[in-house]
Amino acid sequence: MATLSKLIRGYEVVIGLETHAQLSTRSKIFSGSSTQFGAAPNTQASPVDLALPGTLPVMNRGAVERAIRFGLAVGATVAPLSIFARKNYFYPDLPKGYQISQYETPVVQGGSVEFFVGDLKHKVQLTRAHLEEDAGKSLHEDYAGQTGIDLNRAGTPLLEIVTEPDMRASIEAVEYAKALHSLVVWLDICDGNMQEGSFRCDANVSVRRPGAEYGTRREIKNLNSFKYLQQAIDYEIQWQIDLIEDGGTVQQATVLFNPDTGETRAMRTKEDAHDYRYFPDPDLPPLAIAPEWVEQVRAAMPELPRVMAERFQKDYGLPAYDASMMTQGKAVGAFFEAAAKACGQPKLVANWLMGEVSRRLNAEEKDIADSPVSAATLAALIGRIADGTLSNSGARQVFDQLWTAGGEIDAIIDAKGLKPMSDSGELERILDEVLAANPKSVEEFRAGKDKAFNALVGQAMKATKGKANPSQVNELLKKKLS
Repeated sequence: MATLSKLIRGYEVVIGLETHAQLSTRSKIFSGSSTQFGAAPNTQASPVDLALPGTLPVMNRGAVERAIRFGLAVGATVAPLSIFARKNYFYPDLPKGYQISQYETPVVQGGSVEFFVGDLKHKVQLTRAHLEEDAGKSLHEDYAGQTGIDLNRAGTPLLEIVTEPDMRASIEAVEYAKALHSLVVWLDICDGNMQEGSFRCDANVSVRRPGAEYGTRREIKNLNSFKYLQQAIDYEIQWQIDLIEDGGTVQQATVLFNPDTGETRAMRTKEDAHDYRYFPDPDLPPLAIAPEWVEQVRAAMPELPRVMAERFQKDYGLPAYDASMMTQGKAVGAFFEAAAKACGQPKLVANWLMGEVSRRLNAEEKDIADSPVSAATLAALIGRIADGTLSNSGARQVFDQLWTAGGEIDAIIDAKGLKPMSDSGELERILDEVLAANPKSVEEFRAGKDKAFNALVGQAMKATKGKANPSQVNELLKKKLS
């Protein structure tokens, strides 16, 4: 597997991510309180969430099942026995004075996530994934200089997914985070809503000279967009290098990223594990997961992205990169497969989905499920390209019309005058004019420069306003040039 090893000002970057995925249960991890987003402050915090005297936590089976599902998906070990611990620290939005988490024995151990950076495949090893509860939220706005505490999130189930320090560039961290986000949504264990805090990343960043020991890391907390993740890491890298070059020493710390300034700032000295005084939670017995339960979860698992990608390579002849892009989400995979089966042109379908369709969806911030052009319609359009009815440029014109106003493909072709040129005599006349107008390209082609031929084809398609069949143009030009 590839890894990015580009040095920045002579330093190697070392990055590890800790990602908090809010699990998609309807109730909290240790109580029956709702996890619904957007409720009025402190209306979804039960006595259990607040650790009032006489209350006891009860494990949410659905949260455990989702952790098992994730462990199976990443090829990890699902621990038959794992331990919940109390992580002790004091903060206004932590009503118990401790957080119930897992420390020495997490529920998911090891595993890996594969993804592409460009067309190079990468793999990041996971250290662990453990279950824990979320804290509440401090509200600093609209309180006349005071801080309000909303405990609705207290007790919300989280799966914290921790990587090894395997990444060497911000783009690698971003692509890993995107792949992980797609996976947890695919598995239906997390809704992936980054704006609502359902999926957020902490980035551990350090720099070192090649071959040296790991440098001191700083942890950038609560990054809730891929854009901010990259910006924060890039700023932190330059800040650390500047500090070292000026003779300073990086101190371990927890930092926050300000998206308005694009800078990180230290929030507090970074704690180590001993600072939290972990000890097994006396109110929760060890979490026992029988092999039969694991097998039940495995039997109910959907087809995984990597399995679907392998099937797309085998059944449709897609390159590995294309297959990976076609399995970014369940809806994308279903769209691709429906269109590929309908038109019998899987590579063209993949090209269109990675090109025009993706461009439009991104510009309008839509998902594939909201595409105005259905899989069947895209397949029909690609069919017109394959049978020579439309050139690529003509197909793009039809696609634009379909996207913005809908309609029927053949009617749009007629209305726009995109029917292919059927008069071979007219085409030959146009090609003669193109050759006469481009003597330099003709000379370069005959001198062995293949690019000159492509330039002539381009001029011919332009002269025919995209109506000529590209294959016919190629064939006739070669005859005339020989």
